[in-house]
Amino acid sequence: MQKRKTLRGLLAVSVVAAMFNTVGVQAQMPTSAAQNGAAGQTASNAKLSAGDEKALKDMAQADINEVAAGKLALSKAKSSEVKAFAQQMVDDHGSALTKVQAVGEQKGVTLPTEPDAKHMAMAAKLEKQSGSAFDKMYMENAGTMDHKMVLSKLKSDAKMIKDPDVKALADAHLPVVEKHLKSAEKMSM
Repeated sequence: MQKRKTLRGLLAVSVVAAMFNTVGVQAQMPTSAAQNGAAGQTASNAKLSAGDEKALKDMAQADINEVAAGKLALSKAKSSEVKAFAQQMVDDHGSALTKVQAVGEQKGVTLPTEPDAKHMAMAAKLEKQSGSAFDKMYMENAGTMDHKMVLSKLKSDAKMIKDPDVKALADAHLPVVEKHLKSAEKMSM
């Protein structure tokens, strides 16, 4: 008898819980579907040209690479000047990346999320260095070479940008990258 009451109680609780879960799922589905439809519609309305998409992806990749290298330098650099430069890279490129990601999301573009293979290989080399050898390698690669490459890519991409939001991002990136390059060149070790 006691077993029967316990079993009925459990069954009743299970049925009530199942009903609430079903109602919750049904209540969420139209909203999710509507949101997905709206997101898809926004993305399709804002379809970027191949040049605009490439520029957006290039900016995101450059920012990701610089943030990752900067974080590594913050933990390994010997020189306070190099650490200050690295912090500037993390701050400036982190902020820029946030803006690029917002435009990428708005335009329906899937952006990279981690450093590219070249920068992963460089990070592995940097990991093996320490002290002033690390500082020198970091400044030569992430400081000078990367910023020269990014500046060149930005200028090249900018010629093909048609979308005003992507153009505004590129215009905002250019002076920052130029400033970073000048700082890195002054610090050449």
